[in-house]
Amino acid sequence: MAVCRAGDIVIVDWRGGALPPEPNKLRPAVVVQDEALFASDYPNILVVPLTEDAALAIPELSVAVDPTPENGCSKRCFALAPFVTAVSRRRLRTTPSRIRLEQLRRIRQQIAAAIGLE
Repeated sequence: MAVCRAGDIVIVDWRGGALPPEPNKLRPAVVVQDEALFASDYPNILVVPLTEDAALAIPELSVAVDPTPENGCSKRCFALAPFVTAVSRRRLRTTPSRIRLEQLRRIRQQIAAAIGLE
């Protein structure tokens, strides 16, 4: 099973079973779960997808991720907080890429706002 930390960028295989407008292909995502709450062998992990499509990015509920050597992005993309979901670790591939801690904090705040906690 993939070992991931919050803020890691992973590749998720979203194919098979997705209905529009859910992701339905290989797509990067950001790990957002607090690893202190889940055992490392827990079979699922919480992620938010990344997209290059600015039209999907609700300004108050997405974080722009501009390319840096650390995140490995080739162009600006957006972390979509309202699309937070649990996926099987078997459906992901790890990468050496990560977002900044401040970006992770903002995504988590937006998730809280999207479900009515803020």
